[in-house]
Amino acid sequence: MKVHETRSHAHMSGDEQKGNLRKHKAEGKLPEAEQSQKKAKSENDNGRSVDGGGDAASEYNEFCKAVEENLSVDQIKEILESNGQDCSAPEETLLAQCQDLLFYGALAKCPLCGGTLICDNEKRFVCRGEISEWCSCVFSTKNPPRKEEPIKVPDSVMNSAISDLIKKHQDPKSRPKRELTSADKPFTGMMISLMGRLTRTHQYWKKKIERHGGKVSNTVQGVTCLVVSAAERERGGSSKMVEAMERGLLVVSEAWLIDSIEKQEAQPLEAYDVVSDLSVEGKGIPWDKQDTSEEAIESLSAELKMYGKRGVYKDTKLQEQGGKILEKDGLLYNCAFSICDLGKGRNEYCIMQLITVPESNLNMYFKRGKVGNDPNAEERLEEWEDEEAAIKEFARLFEEITGNEFEPWEREKKIQKKPHKFFPIDMDDGIEVRSGALGLRKLGVAAAHCKLDSFVANFIKVLCGQEIYKYALMELGLDLLDLPIGMLTDIHLKRCEDVLLEFVEKLKTTKETGQKSEAMWADFSSRWFSLMHSTRPMRLHDVHELADHAASAFETVRDINTASRLIGDMRGETLDDPLSDRYKKLGSNITVVDKESDDYKMIVKYLETTYEPVKVSDVEYGVSVENVFAVESEAIPSLDDIKKLPNKVLLWCGSRSSNLLRHIQKGFLPAVCSLPVPGFMFGRAIVCSDAAAEAARYGFTAVDRPEGFLVLAVASLGEEVTEFTSPPEDTKTLEEKKTGVKGLGRKKTEESEHFMWRDDIKVPCGRLVPSEHKDSPLEYNEYAVYDPKQTSIRFLVEVKYEEKGTKIVDVEPQ
Repeated sequence: MKVHETRSHAHMSGDEQKGNLRKHKAEGKLPEAEQSQKKAKSENDNGRSVDGGGDAASEYNEFCKAVEENLSVDQIKEILESNGQDCSAPEETLLAQCQDLLFYGALAKCPLCGGTLICDNEKRFVCRGEISEWCSCVFSTKNPPRKEEPIKVPDSVMNSAISDLIKKHQDPKSRPKRELTSADKPFTGMMISLMGRLTRTHQYWKKKIERHGGKVSNTVQGVTCLVVSAAERERGGSSKMVEAMERGLLVVSEAWLIDSIEKQEAQPLEAYDVVSDLSVEGKGIPWDKQDTSEEAIESLSAELKMYGKRGVYKDTKLQEQGGKILEKDGLLYNCAFSICDLGKGRNEYCIMQLITVPESNLNMYFKRGKVGNDPNAEERLEEWEDEEAAIKEFARLFEEITGNEFEPWEREKKIQKKPHKFFPIDMDDGIEVRSGALGLRKLGVAAAHCKLDSFVANFIKVLCGQEIYKYALMELGLDLLDLPIGMLTDIHLKRCEDVLLEFVEKLKTTKETGQKSEAMWADFSSRWFSLMHSTRPMRLHDVHELADHAASAFETVRDINTASRLIGDMRGETLDDPLSDRYKKLGSNITVVDKESDDYKMIVKYLETTYEPVKVSDVEYGVSVENVFAVESEAIPSLDDIKKLPNKVLLWCGSRSSNLLRHIQKGFLPAVCSLPVPGFMFGRAIVCSDAAAEAARYGFTAVDRPEGFLVLAVASLGEEVTEFTSPPEDTKTLEEKKTGVKGLGRKKTEESEHFMWRDDIKVPCGRLVPSEHKDSPLEYNEYAVYDPKQTSIRFLVEVKYEEKGTKIVDVEPQ
């Protein structure tokens, strides 16, 4: 074996660090300098700021001094072990653990997972256990549970000079109780700014924040963070939020205030971040406020480093020498792995490849590091003369990384997640769309050589270009260049879907609250972002976040995988008309609707009448129709077929541009799950609206990419339509009966203006007016059908979003 490149950053092991820390012990006691440091900390912190009264604090300080001066490290460990405490922490923290135990009593097991509690940074007690094999425990408290039993004191300590002092606290009844001091208030030293319509008034939160040590500012200058309502993200936020992001401040949800007060400790702001995915790499100005910057250009123009199961990792540079992934006995020796443990704050990936190069030895590539441009990533490229030895080493590394054997996984997809181990990202044998689709430089050339109608050619060009897929994955935080998230096997996608559905069902029956509920969400979030690897994983907290970051994200990734397979490899010459070839694969007939035709005029009227401006920050965006395309697809019921069904309505459907290829080629799919939020509240249904305003929310992407598409489809609601003004409790019955559903929104279209199209298809085109359902969770009416054969995509409306210039005043409730 010959190593001809390595960038492995080795660090001193924990055992080596422990050895170096204790080379100069005198009679097994802590070094004098460290004793002084501990004394100072004890005196300054009032014994880790755990005692409210001066007498108790003074007593604890004296107790700590006595323990420190009279007990050896071996005795400290013996005390901890006798009382069932963890002794694996660095030795410099064992003294503090022992002092706490002898004075306050032995720590009980974690109430969430039964793991061992330890003091973390002398500020809080945390658990070292696991909620599951996917997630470390998230339990955290300043008032840990204690064992209500006498402390077990070894004989060697009972014979020491401080035995009488220790005996004084041995009985649980004689121990002092911890009381939080003013220094322990969660918002001490923080300046917090509030924005938007929170669940409580700003005045309420101002009093709460001040009572817990913080201050409230009306501006974002000099503040710790900006707390916003969930609605701010949907509507784009105000100038105040944009300013906060420009200043690099974290914008967090109201849950951060609630959880910090409940736990009496400021929770990590990053875990409650609500807008990092709106900006490049989670920092700076959001996409909708950026001019074309070097950072944005780099993010969109960056090349995918591995396009699929046969893709040689770009950084090896071996593909330039004709390198290919080793294939032997039906196995491809290329594996990608992911781990996201939100309990420990881990988010890492790993790549392993065996690469053959013409007239050269076999090469093994290995890379492991944190997501992002990690300077400490372990990376090596090795030459192997012996192929069998290289294959054995590959299998050994696979087992080391995952805790599982390689061949059962690769041949049968048998795998069991192990704690603290990586999980495979099951890549498919194809080319991911961010690599195989047309790059910016080839789009114009491909369209110019296309034999299709020029309007249709330009439409297909958009769907076969990398841009819309890069944008979609970037917005979802799934744009890691090292893993081909758009080229996953059906087995992996099914595993993701099963994990999501299992958790959705769990939410329906769970009664967990507080930290147990938080642990449940942290466990799912860790599972989800290990399988669906993200550059910006987050601990999900509610069904709205579950819908946005899991359910909707899954549907987009699923549809992008379909696009990857249809587009394939378009990296070669464009003179042979690749756009016409992909158009044929769609199995569809797409034509431009004449702008003078009745259909075109009807569609423009329907859009303009039922549209309301999209609001982004302080600006409203109107919409104009560029073109309308009529669609006939082999996978979609024809107009003649759908006309045979009862109660037909022409409705708007919102869709990302990245999802359109799948819709055209295979028709609509029902929503992946049932959640009590718009778009998912009717279960596994195909959901449309009579308001173009609703569909436009999905079609709008960013100000610097103002083009989008809205879908018009005919839906047959059936003989019987069930109406709802709130999320139905039982969606499974609706799914089984395939009953048509209408969700009544806070706004409706004026019924007197409705008309019929093609004889018996209702067009609910009317001015948007307030309805009598003011408390509905839906802003606009939604319609749901459960059988794809009851929907027929008829038109794709190409639109352009345009700034109206109307300033929206951000009125904040007080």
